[in-house]
Amino acid sequence: MSAPVERRRTVVGDATTPMISTVERVLFLKSIDLFSQIPGEDLAAIALISTEQRREPGEEIFAEGEAGDALYLVIDGKVRVHKADRVIAELGERECFGEMAILDAAPRSATVTAVTDTNLLQLTREDFEDIMAEKPEIATGIIKVLTRRLRDAIR
Repeated sequence: MSAPVERRRTVVGDATTPMISTVERVLFLKSIDLFSQIPGEDLAAIALISTEQRREPGEEIFAEGEAGDALYLVIDGKVRVHKADRVIAELGERECFGEMAILDAAPRSATVTAVTDTNLLQLTREDFEDIMAEKPEIATGIIKVLTRRLRDAIR
């Protein structure tokens, strides 16, 4: 089992914002199944384009039907994936959601809401496309993981 991600806190105005270093982001990304096939040096490029976000309980991260434009990774906290009142999944630390949005701009298939105080890393499709153009092996690694997930879902 991996050690928890350590965070430094910096004060911005009234808000306390968690911050993790680039090295911590690389280690965090490596622990995520979606990025497990990508070498560390390529993960550093991904870490540099990721942005950290903090969400409060009940705060909507995105809504069903919105254009998908980013992937989210849960640093800590918990989110609920749902369609209206039907809960599809609850996701926590080191899990990701919205991963299809980095490859396709189709509308979101569900709504995601923070259940607890939640810290996320966000990767936008636009930034990710730029990196994939420079390093196609990143796309290959992600496609392998998504293909494996699809095969597992079909079984």
